[in-house]
Amino acid sequence: MKDDRSKVAIIGAGSVGSTFAYALMISGIAREIVLIDRNEKRAAGECMDISHGASFVTPVKLYSGGYESCQGADIVVITAGVRQEPGETRIDLVQRNADVFKDIIPKITKAAPEAILLVVTNPMDILSYMAWKISGFPRERVIGSGTVLDTSRFRYSLSEHCGVDARNVHAYIIGEHGDTELPVWSLADIGGMPLVKYCPVCGHGCKSEEEFNKIFEQVKNAGYKIIEAKGSTYYAIGLALVRIVEAILRDENSILPVSTLVSDYYGISNVYLSLPCLVNRAGVKKFLKLDLSPVEQDQLKRSAEMLRQVIGKVKL
Repeated sequence: MKDDRSKVAIIGAGSVGSTFAYALMISGIAREIVLIDRNEKRAAGECMDISHGASFVTPVKLYSGGYESCQGADIVVITAGVRQEPGETRIDLVQRNADVFKDIIPKITKAAPEAILLVVTNPMDILSYMAWKISGFPRERVIGSGTVLDTSRFRYSLSEHCGVDARNVHAYIIGEHGDTELPVWSLADIGGMPLVKYCPVCGHGCKSEEEFNKIFEQVKNAGYKIIEAKGSTYYAIGLALVRIVEAILRDENSILPVSTLVSDYYGISNVYLSLPCLVNRAGVKKFLKLDLSPVEQDQLKRSAEMLRQVIGKVKL
């Protein structure tokens, strides 16, 4: 473990990449951060703006550069790609961003052959699969940001509804980071008490399947609503990325719902999707085989099949 020497390279200086760089600097986790973008002037400007807060945080070296600057990076975080437009699904982006990845992944792997790749660009699960295929890296070193953000939204919504601290809510969104994602209601709990037993006595009235579904729909559509309102989402995903990077660099063995290559899981194989995974300095050590309800198993299989069908249409 080498926290005090950790280097993170960020590909893409747009809203997500620069917000993540800012949040990462504040966290004090990395000692060196490089921001890379085809618009070199934009990357340099973002670094200058962020660096002017250096006297308020733990010392960190922050600069812009080209792909050669990935050399020595422990983690390369990929946020570059075409932005999702209002009314457009994440899957609509697939071929356009696949073409971007065919260009940038070889440049990254040439400069940083030992790094962990953390894919954020949408559609994230499909592009994580592509990054794995193109890079030739072992599966544990190619990770998607997964449903870490979706899960945080889910926990926040449940905490607001139930009137409890979000940190006391334990519940996951799994599957695709997108329209076919699913909530694991059967294993959700608040303070160790199963949600189905907590809700009838919490005094906030969520007692029917319809009410549970309403909460989930708000979570699933949150990204679309934010994009409609302000063009893109970047604050919460920036914090989610800091959490993933922290788990890796500090070798935490944390359980996070990142996107990973799944094999032999309820009959699902050879597709990237999100499940709770043990994350440490090696990347994804393993994913957990949750005891899903029959309905949840079917939903997860449908999510995986949809992703597999789209992957089959992408031109590598």
